[in-house]
Amino acid sequence: MSIPMIRASISRSLSLSLPFTLSSTDESFSRRKRQLSCAPSELNPVRSEVSFRVGTHLIPHPNKVDRGGEDAFFVSNYDGGVIAVADGVSGWAEQNVDPSLFSRELMSNASYLVGDEEVKNDPQILLKKAHAATSSIGSATVIVAMLERNGILKIANVGDCGLRVIREGQILFSTSPQEHYFDCPYQLSSEMVGQTYLDAAVSSMELMEGDTIVMGSDGLFDNVFDHEIVSTIAKYRDVAEAGIN
Repeated sequence: MSIPMIRASISRSLSLSLPFTLSSTDESFSRRKRQLSCAPSELNPVRSEVSFRVGTHLIPHPNKVDRGGEDAFFVSNYDGGVIAVADGVSGWAEQNVDPSLFSRELMSNASYLVGDEEVKNDPQILLKKAHAATSSIGSATVIVAMLERNGILKIANVGDCGLRVIREGQILFSTSPQEHYFDCPYQLSSEMVGQTYLDAAVSSMELMEGDTIVMGSDGLFDNVFDHEIVSTIAKYRDVAEAGIN
């Protein structure tokens, strides 16, 4: 399992700034090295158009570093910004199927379709269209968050990828994992037995300037407690400063 993480702060602006931090580390590093985020700036109500300021980090499992891990993500500057993570299901490797192919194609399709007129800023419909366009064998848990310029964040989640919204040092909102039973999350799949976009947990909320969003696979949230995420975020003033410490 990889641990893709996306940290996004909300700022009042007319454009999307994307300072990326892309790297990988060994699992033997301490958990603190996985707790990469961005810090909120001074908090002000949204009075004008808003957008994401984004930083990313990917930590493949040591046994999967050679192929870049099994997970994928994308960041788009469409409207206020779009962020998404897909966690490839490792079990497919037992059938000699590369688990990364499905998650990567799913994210590639979602990135391409984000501006499709049928999507209309609806992450659930984006999942529908991206899933339908994905031909690779496999499955993945996935989360998509779309920010409108008026500050409304719309979220669609299938499985146990997650998202936290942090405001003034407190977690304001958390997604909940969807599981059939322990270690068997909901997932979009190439097989008929999988879930569809209709099974996605859908939510929305109004963001404020300076809010911080932390998104990642279960590899992040299973290994780093929420209070550790919050305390680590406080060390950074901006996503551009996020890195391995």
